[in-house]
Amino acid sequence: MTKRASPPPASDKPGATAPPPPPAWRHYLWVLAIALFLVLYFVLPTTRATSPVSLTYSQFLTDVTAHHVKTVTIYTTGAASGTLTNGSSYTTAIPPQAGQAFLDTLQSNGVGVTATASGTSFGADVLSVAILILPFLVIGYIWYRLSKGAASQLQGAMGVGRSRAKIFDEEQPKTTFSDVAGYEGAKLEIREVVDFLRRPDRYARAGAMAPRGIIMVGPPGTGKTLLARAVAGEADVPFFSVTGSSFVEMFVGVGAARVRDLFQEARKRSPCIVFVDEIDAIGQRRAGSGSVVANDEREQTLNQLLSEMDGFDPATGIVVLAATNRPEVLDPALLRPGRFDRQVTVPLPTLAERTAILRVHCRGKRLDHSVDLGIVARGTPGFSGADLANLVNEAAIVAVREGRELIVAADFDQARDRILLGRREGSNVLLPEEKHAVAVHEAGHALVAALSDKADPVAKVTILPAGQSLGVTEQLPLVERHLYGEDYLRQALAVRLGGRAAELLKLGQGSTGAANDLATATDLATKMVREFGLSSELGPVGYPEGGSVFLGGGAGLSSRPFAEQTQAVIDREVSELLRQAERTALEVLRTHEPQLDRLVDLLLASETVDGSTVYDIVGRPEPSFGAGTGLTVAPGRFAEEA
Repeated sequence: MTKRASPPPASDKPGATAPPPPPAWRHYLWVLAIALFLVLYFVLPTTRATSPVSLTYSQFLTDVTAHHVKTVTIYTTGAASGTLTNGSSYTTAIPPQAGQAFLDTLQSNGVGVTATASGTSFGADVLSVAILILPFLVIGYIWYRLSKGAASQLQGAMGVGRSRAKIFDEEQPKTTFSDVAGYEGAKLEIREVVDFLRRPDRYARAGAMAPRGIIMVGPPGTGKTLLARAVAGEADVPFFSVTGSSFVEMFVGVGAARVRDLFQEARKRSPCIVFVDEIDAIGQRRAGSGSVVANDEREQTLNQLLSEMDGFDPATGIVVLAATNRPEVLDPALLRPGRFDRQVTVPLPTLAERTAILRVHCRGKRLDHSVDLGIVARGTPGFSGADLANLVNEAAIVAVREGRELIVAADFDQARDRILLGRREGSNVLLPEEKHAVAVHEAGHALVAALSDKADPVAKVTILPAGQSLGVTEQLPLVERHLYGEDYLRQALAVRLGGRAAELLKLGQGSTGAANDLATATDLATKMVREFGLSSELGPVGYPEGGSVFLGGGAGLSSRPFAEQTQAVIDREVSELLRQAERTALEVLRTHEPQLDRLVDLLLASETVDGSTVYDIVGRPEPSFGAGTGLTVAPGRFAEEA
């Protein structure tokens, strides 16, 4: 009986909680506002003033003679005001003909006379009103913030289903297809989609239908997202850009809601293009019936995406572009025709494409006439577009560090070593015996490589420590290879073990410097036996390790789909391959021991030896283009670490 994990009860599943209501004490703020209004009303002097009594000039003179007027303030405009003996205020108007007699009358009756240039300040009245209204404004703002805070939380809870796509409609990105060097086939397929959206009538007359979607797959850094940005820059239609991870959050059902919202917005702007970067975040293969673990939220998002692309009501006038470097984990329903009709592979660039990419990244940079981008491209096999951009930037940094604005060829070499090996440490000084051992080790690699017909040519040998390596033998292929013959693989094993063979021959013992060589050689030999069928005893069978296609790594779902006896045969065959490679390397070095000693002495003297010098020592012509390339192809770049 198979034991299966039981799913948790429905009550254990976390759900979205409603936002907290606004605080109830906010209602008392209005009582506080009224109280402040009353306090300010009785405190401000302008608000406490009583309504003045309006008197005629005759009444005013009568009150003056009757000693009912206490004070008077006469304004230059002819108006007058003051207080009566009973405390009330009054206003009146003084005719200009009153003259000195009027003033004498006021003085004789004991009235306090004051003269001023203007009446009551209008600004003072406005300020008083503003102060009275201020409590209501402050309390109203606090009330608004409290209510809006709760509303915004509610809106955030109810609006999580909104799509997070960035829309490029009128303001298009500046990237165009001219900024994407190489990959003419991929650009052609994507150009057809853009052209279809621009001129659909042209394809309709031939009965052609637009593809639902195009998915771009390839290693990281090869320019998949850059191609999508170029589409946005070239197309005259709206462009939606979104990442796969933006569809999923903590709320259940958010992903499906955001997919629906994304396609609703796309339908409003149709025709348009939707770009989903890293689609493997939501497009992973759904769990089968026998699976123990399943992710309902991710599967709901994927199901909604499948329905929107080609369901009962498919979206028309919408083309979906997607990018991923993990195509092996995508659901088969997502890759079928009608959803993603085309799968465009964006591989690592070839030699010609690397040269074109370097030209693009060198725009705006001052290069010396000695810089040959073709040679730089030959020295960077296996580099992606992002790696090449980093290489050009590192070369510019090296030039600035040297106090130059002009980038020379040596800057690119130093930048390449910096990227592949690490920064050279001046403090990492080797002991004399260590330096001699490293020189022997690297000389062994170089001689075996130079004397092997199928091996990649030697480009440089150095015993200068860099990063974690104490010395490096660089081999650069002359051509882009896609197939590897058994003779090439066996010679590659001999080159890897050439350093250890030189140590055994000249020093009488091995050292820890061959650890990385042994690891890479064992990995290659294991693949020769398990995957390539190059073992006579095991036969033409293959047991691949699995893992990601473009991200590397192994340990798939079934790393050992064979019996223990088969594993013993594999171990025995791998050991035999390595022992035979070591015997081959020892035989080559014994035959050319004087050349080995000469190369060791040269390395100890100059620390870095060019590949042409190595071939001069062994008395063989340096390989060049068109000579000895054969039909098999070299791997990217091979660096031996001591």
